[in-house]
Amino acid sequence: MPTPSNKYLRTAFIAGLFVILCIGGFTYKHISELSQTSKVVKDNYSLRNELELIISNLKDAEIGHRGFLLTHDSLFLNPYEESLQKVTSNLVKLDTLIVSNGEQVEKLKQLKGDINNRFKNFDKSFSLANDDSILTRDLLFLLHEGEIRMDRIRADITEMLALEQRLLTHNQEVNEKKIGLTPLFFYGLLIVTLIILLLAYVKMTTDLKALKESNVELEIFEKLTKQSEIVSNTSTWVWYIEDNEFEFSDNLYRLIGEEPQSFEPTLENFYNYVHEEDISNLGEQVNMMMREEELPFTSFRVVHRDGTIRHLKAYSKLMDDTEGDAKMLGVTIDATNEVENYRIIEQRNQELERTNKELSAFNYVASHDLQEPLRKIQTFMSRLESKEKDHISESGQVYIQRMKSASARMRMLIEDLLQYSRTNTSEKEYLKTNMNMLLEHAKTELIDSIEEKHAKIICDDLPTMEVISFQIQQLFINLISNSLKYSKDKVPPVIEITHQEVLSKDINEIKDSLYKYHHKITFKDNGIGFEQAYAEKIFLLFNRLHGKSEYSGTGIGLAICKKIVENHKGVIMAEGHPNGGASFTIYLPFLK
Repeated sequence: MPTPSNKYLRTAFIAGLFVILCIGGFTYKHISELSQTSKVVKDNYSLRNELELIISNLKDAEIGHRGFLLTHDSLFLNPYEESLQKVTSNLVKLDTLIVSNGEQVEKLKQLKGDINNRFKNFDKSFSLANDDSILTRDLLFLLHEGEIRMDRIRADITEMLALEQRLLTHNQEVNEKKIGLTPLFFYGLLIVTLIILLLAYVKMTTDLKALKESNVELEIFEKLTKQSEIVSNTSTWVWYIEDNEFEFSDNLYRLIGEEPQSFEPTLENFYNYVHEEDISNLGEQVNMMMREEELPFTSFRVVHRDGTIRHLKAYSKLMDDTEGDAKMLGVTIDATNEVENYRIIEQRNQELERTNKELSAFNYVASHDLQEPLRKIQTFMSRLESKEKDHISESGQVYIQRMKSASARMRMLIEDLLQYSRTNTSEKEYLKTNMNMLLEHAKTELIDSIEEKHAKIICDDLPTMEVISFQIQQLFINLISNSLKYSKDKVPPVIEITHQEVLSKDINEIKDSLYKYHHKITFKDNGIGFEQAYAEKIFLLFNRLHGKSEYSGTGIGLAICKKIVENHKGVIMAEGHPNGGASFTIYLPFLK
């Protein structure tokens, strides 16, 4: 990797080359501008010459014209015709000389018009030259008009010459200004070049001083590194591939229970401390490292002289230094504490697994043992109510009703607890499932309640997803049942189920998800709603927002919903407004 000094010197060299290129470029530019100036002067001269030739040729045409009028000799028409051709040729050349200047083009157009009118005047006078009756009147008028047109032509040419002179003067001023700045610019570039070279020299001298200081800092850093290796139970080693030599840090010797640099750093000497059961595997890993020039994390044990066994972990990667020599840089870590902690965690996991199995068995036995006496209680109460109803007092009948209600709630609680337990412990087999089919099954399960309350369920088309089918069906059942239960009195429930695919980063609640995309499924109803302050509490086990006398239930249904969504690595949220309905939004991740 280039040092800052090398970068600076390289930059100075590039800057010097850039300045030389700039000088060459500007020299070429000014030579081109001088050539352009010469061309402009040449064109200006040619334009002036053509304008003067036009005046001269027009005068020759006038001489031929007057000679013919005086003598009626056609010999005088020859110079007239020649002058007409010459003027036409002059105008064509002017077209090529005047290209980019708009004002000059307009003046040339005016000049062409005046010359054309002048020759038309010549033609009219020729037609009147043989008519003696009108010689003294119309011909004299045409001659007078011809003089006027000739004056206009002279004025046009004079204006064009003046404009051309102004353009030439302006170009000369611009070129003189540029030429005047050129020496200053070149001088400035040379000064900048000298400054760059001077700074490069200063940088080289200061780098020598900084190198000495960095050597001192490097010694300090080396000492700190050695201390940090001791504190963190780590070590380093280097394998010089071309020379097949190793270099061990001091702490690597300590990790195997020896004093620093107490033996020659070779693989054979190091193998003497490796546990006999791990020598074969470590040897294979090292041989693979020498072939593939990379050592992935490998673990092995070493035995100290006093019999202490320590667990080590090694890793290395190929590096190239600035001179191109390949070497392997390795790190060896004392992982004894990590191994011991892993064993402890493994034991605790086994204990936890046994506890879960015991709890599962207890839930199963308890639920069945509880349901059996509960069924008997309900049976005896039904018999008591049917057979002894006439012999029981009014208050006794009230007590019987309360007992029946309590036993029904007890049965519902046991069933919900079983459902919650199955949600926690059931096998999680994810299969591609049509979510529309699960929704239809859920609606069929609740068909009696839906028809009783005249509920209307509006649903988008749901996608096919990889889910635990029976859990998602239970999720749909619980959410629809919740909307039916907490509907407004005498108002038919309307449940809207919508779906869309969303980017995780666009949703605040799932922006940190490892999945890029989520399915968003929303259940929205027009029921009694709830205060938003309870939006998180309603998912807690046994949590109820209403009294038992108002609405039936155990407070487990939404807790089951939350558990099912979490089993699918998703998120469920609730939003409510008193008397304004509630909505439950589910985000389930998927891969696209």
